[in-house]
Amino acid sequence: MSSSLRLELRTHSTDDRPVFVSGNFCDWYPDLDRFQMQSIAPGQFMYEFPEGVDLPDILEYKYTRGGWDHVELGASGEGVLNRRVAAAESVKQDYVPHWRWFGMPFNPDFLPKIELLGDTFESPQLGATRRVHVLLPHDYGTSDKQYPVLYLHDGQNLFGGGAGFGSWEVDQKMALLAGRNRHEVILVSIDHANDERIREFTFTRTRAGQGRGKYYLDFILQTIKPLVDKRFRTLSDAAHTGVGGSSLGGLISIYAGLLHPDVFGRLMVFSPSLWISPKIYFDAIRFQAPVPMKIYAYGGEQESAYMVPNIQRFNESLVRQHYGGHSIDIRISVDPTGTHQEAHWSREFPKAVEWLFY
Repeated sequence: MSSSLRLELRTHSTDDRPVFVSGNFCDWYPDLDRFQMQSIAPGQFMYEFPEGVDLPDILEYKYTRGGWDHVELGASGEGVLNRRVAAAESVKQDYVPHWRWFGMPFNPDFLPKIELLGDTFESPQLGATRRVHVLLPHDYGTSDKQYPVLYLHDGQNLFGGGAGFGSWEVDQKMALLAGRNRHEVILVSIDHANDERIREFTFTRTRAGQGRGKYYLDFILQTIKPLVDKRFRTLSDAAHTGVGGSSLGGLISIYAGLLHPDVFGRLMVFSPSLWISPKIYFDAIRFQAPVPMKIYAYGGEQESAYMVPNIQRFNESLVRQHYGGHSIDIRISVDPTGTHQEAHWSREFPKAVEWLFY
């Protein structure tokens, strides 16, 4: 079928590799000169199939930057399905959030610089020590910018191999975000207390004993945050300070926002264990935000029958309060295939960072 179909592509403008379209109309060669797209503006490309060219009725295609080791990827660095368009259409508009880099899902030069804040960091509030890391943007050393900060729980499962359960791979996800200039956030990774984890991330009495969440949050507020703000170029106000985690780490992140909204204005709440603390809905109804707040809440429908309904119920509790005069912007993300695992939280992490801080 002959056609004058035009493909219009938007992508980030931080990459100077040329863009090609490849598909079932060219035997899937990834870098043919005659299928190179024309750059029409930063991050904008266009390709018009010549008049009279025979095309399949349905085109299947992908975009590359010159090879299959430079092919388009999804927003979290995952592979994507072939695109499809009818040859009879006149214009098809597409967006590519990310690209392979020499076969890798990110450019290794963009990995954050990881600093050990303390291997046995003293917590007077908890009467214990803790390992704390700081992940700085890859270009921190060559800039004079100040950066927002995201405090993350369960540091053992955030980067590297992940202790027993897998890893969020936040270092790799920040490198991926750097490919679209969305990486300018300092991450602070706080290890959990192993056997004491449940107590430190809860406020009520549980099977593990009386909750010590208040003391854990005081540890962040009174000990870690002042040191981070002193040692690094941070934006220290609530609008630029986030806290996040998954499961019980999601629960304690909600409490950080409810109890200290003047400090934490950005909450990353993944698969929160709301069932362990039913009083949280009542606390949410009574909550008044002294400054505008953003909350990114994620849950997977395969985690349990209650995970997503509980998140929606928490959202409704805040809505009923009318936010006490200040806006709370909540984004709820539901994954129909999501299970209670690091792999799903890892995939969600870049989306949450972009939404919370950009």
